[in-house]
Amino acid sequence: MSKLFDQLKAGCQSDWQNYTQHAFVEQLAVGALSQACFRHYLLQDYLFLLHFARAFGLAVFKSNQEEDIRFALGACESIVNTELKLHISYCQEWGISQDDLVNLPESTSNMAYTRYVLERGLAGDLLELYVALAPCVVGYAETAAWAQQLRDSSDHATDTYKSWIDMYISEDYKGFATAFKDQINSMGDGLSERRRAELVSVFSAATRLEIDFWQMGLDLS
Repeated sequence: MSKLFDQLKAGCQSDWQNYTQHAFVEQLAVGALSQACFRHYLLQDYLFLLHFARAFGLAVFKSNQEEDIRFALGACESIVNTELKLHISYCQEWGISQDDLVNLPESTSNMAYTRYVLERGLAGDLLELYVALAPCVVGYAETAAWAQQLRDSSDHATDTYKSWIDMYISEDYKGFATAFKDQINSMGDGLSERRRAELVSVFSAATRLEIDFWQMGLDLS
């Protein structure tokens, strides 16, 4: 039987490609993306990270084994103590202040995605929560790798968004994405085909919501 994460991706191949190779990312890769679109994405991504920290906090609660608690807590602490700080600092480079972030209205695309993840975590078990989180955690590593390939093959790429790509092709982020995928695979051992099909449905929905999140940025142009 295939690894669970491979089955999740195989169950929504078209949506997965549309997500990890979205036009937003394609334009970002070569520096052609409107700066207004990118700023809007950055603002909303701050709120996104807050809700994902909450989701990993929920994962701590949903965990029964010590090693599962440690994994979820480590992810939550990484978002709160590292990713959010880096994001705030990065936003400042784009002229976005802390007040801008605190007083930001949340987009409907952001609401739909983050609340779906939290709802799946509340209604389901720990694995279902992780499957809902997986398109973001693992997908960003794949997305950034594709963006870097586009940069390398382009004769006209600029460095406007290079630092964003660098964040997600870093060894630290790739290591976290791999560990998260391994966690899902280890939890998927012994599942029935019916349960796996249910998880494919959750993963597919979250992937489509990721597509909407990219599109949210483009729709500003």
